[in-house]
Amino acid sequence: MDFKKWLALGAALILAFALFGCAPDDAVDPHAPDEEPVNDEQVLEGEGMGYNEDVPIRVQVTVVNDEITDIQILEHEETDGIAEPAFEQIPQDIIAAQSTDVDVVTDATDTSLGIMEAVEDALN
Repeated sequence: MDFKKWLALGAALILAFALFGCAPDDAVDPHAPDEEPVNDEQVLEGEGMGYNEDVPIRVQVTVVNDEITDIQILEHEETDGIAEPAFEQIPQDIIAAQSTDVDVVTDATDTSLGIMEAVEDALN
């Protein structure tokens, strides 16, 4: 093989490496999207006034990636029996709607509004 053929072969190999690269298959592409989403979890607390105006309703709100995922009632002195349906329904409705703009529970209006206020307080 003469010099010109060796030179052409060498140039072809250099061009092939330049075009196709020689990085390993597991090299990280800095422009590729992240494979694992960031889990940005926040646990917040808030208070709102229910039927019993002496003691606020305290809630714990869990937010993951800007989505409400859980609401726990931490403390209250609302009327037993009457307030329980609101404590069960309102957090579920807020999570489903991702908003505190939900319907109140009949016969537990003040408690319902207090839970909504407490969640809003936590989110603010």
